[in-house]
Amino acid sequence: MRDLTSDTITEAVIATMRDTKDSRVAEILESLVRHLHSFVREVGLTEEEWAQGVDFLTRTGQKCTPTRQEFILLSDVLGVTMLVDALSNRRPAEATQNSVLGPFFREDRPRSADAADISGGLPGTPLFFEGRVVDRGGAPVASAAVDVWHSDAEGHYDVDVPGQVDPAMRALFRTDETGHFSFRSIRPSSYPIPGDGPVGELMSATSRSLMRPAHVHLLMEAAGFQRLTTMLFPSEDPYLDMDPVFGVKESLVESFDTYGAGAGPYGEQTDVSYTLLRRTFVLEPLPAD
Repeated sequence: MRDLTSDTITEAVIATMRDTKDSRVAEILESLVRHLHSFVREVGLTEEEWAQGVDFLTRTGQKCTPTRQEFILLSDVLGVTMLVDALSNRRPAEATQNSVLGPFFREDRPRSADAADISGGLPGTPLFFEGRVVDRGGAPVASAAVDVWHSDAEGHYDVDVPGQVDPAMRALFRTDETGHFSFRSIRPSSYPIPGDGPVGELMSATSRSLMRPAHVHLLMEAAGFQRLTTMLFPSEDPYLDMDPVFGVKESLVESFDTYGAGAGPYGEQTDVSYTLLRRTFVLEPLPAD
């Protein structure tokens, strides 16, 4: 452990972990040390650059709050979140594809009845959503839990809307015996990821766009099936090919059809045009034991 050099330090660090009891923890830590040390050698990291990196990570942690997770955002823009998702959720083409969870999911969301208005009274183009959850054979999945959340017409989630106290544009639904669920809300908008923190500095330094395409988040859980975390994107959104968190998949791009004022799908009268979105979601069964 004495007189270590740039050639011997890596193996010395790994040797200190030889008594790690959990074999998976040992595997991860050894690989982390090897890759981290290789990175430092490859770029010839200077002491000043190392200090800047420590400062960046420190400020990233300091930016985190109960409603903002800057480290998740950092993972998102570096593609790590999507890579972990892709490795963990390999699914056949006929199953609905996964995407990133994002930082705005909340456990404290209301349970809503079918066809409920979850807009919270916020202004925007009315959105009528009709969904159906089935298995790979097309059979309905009843009693599936379906979480929904999305932004408002200005690109803000409820936690960022000034004066908004109660949850809005988010709810938990249950599918009926036909696998159906539906709700009314407002059409979401594209929006920039937070640019006022360390991640924003990184995006600026690399000349990357902050804009996420508009989307509706959905998370579905049902007995006997893998959990599905996904989202739907409008096909005409201009930011589909520059999503900073790499969450867009072609199979999740949908036509957000717009109709003129009149009677909406649930018999409600609308004095403005509205958007109707219909989608069938195919769940993948849990692996056999």
